Amino acid sequence: MQRYFVQPDQMTDETVTITGENIKHISKVMRMGPGDQVICSDNQGRVAECTITEITDASVHLSISEWIGVKSELPISVTIAQGLPKHDKLEMIVQKGTELGADRFIPFQASRSIVKWDSNKSKKKTERLHKIIKEAAEQSHRNRMPECLEPVTFDKLISLSDSFTTKIVAYEEQAKRNETTRLARLLQNVDIEQDSIIVVIGPEGGLTEDEIQCLRGAGFVACGFGPRILRTETASLYVLSAVSYQLELLR
Repeated sequence: MQRYFVQPDQMTDETVTITGENIKHISKVMRMGPGDQVICSDNQGRVAECTITEITDASVHLSISEWIGVKSELPISVTIAQGLPKHDKLEMIVQKGTELGADRFIPFQASRSIVKWDSNKSKKKTERLHKIIKEAAEQSHRNRMPECLEPVTFDKLISLSDSFTTKIVAYEEQAKRNETTRLARLLQNVDIEQDSIIVVIGPEGGLTEDEIQCLRGAGFVACGFGPRILRTETASLYVLSAVSYQLELLR
């Protein structure tokens, strides 16, 4: 069943109103009409099976048939802080990261990031990332859409990390030294009721030693993600899968 996200004020206890681009998707792409059913989420945890009652040029009106209590979110909040990669890799990272349960994405300008986002392009590119996240969240039946910030500086990333209780940085030098236990120990010891996780991943060239030392000073633990060296677009998918396995499948 097709899923759509709406604003909280568009969902009451009995009805839902859909506006914007989803109108065209419902009426033209999916060719749905009155009597057809969809799933709607208010992006704050409320999810309902709904029946279309009316479609106009300005909105789609639905009645709520049944509230859905299925939990599809990771049991702990995971933020992916991604050093800006080349080409369209960030689009793939947020798409697949959304499917795997990430709660937030923070792109940042690392020393070795080749890509530079100027202020004129940053907003437009971030809007595209939001669209990709929305579509991925609908496809994977997420109850919430992850947040994606506009790219921040490295110093700003350090400041934003203050609110997290578990801080991880992917460091290829640890993998080269056959360090394979830190990530597992960190995940085994998290408290899903109180903790939150942030994972910093460098761009293609990795993080500099100065950046690693700065992150360590801010409380980050440098971890190898297994014995192999992962591409930047693979690392976030690896760690999100590890979180899911440890905190969902083993419990």
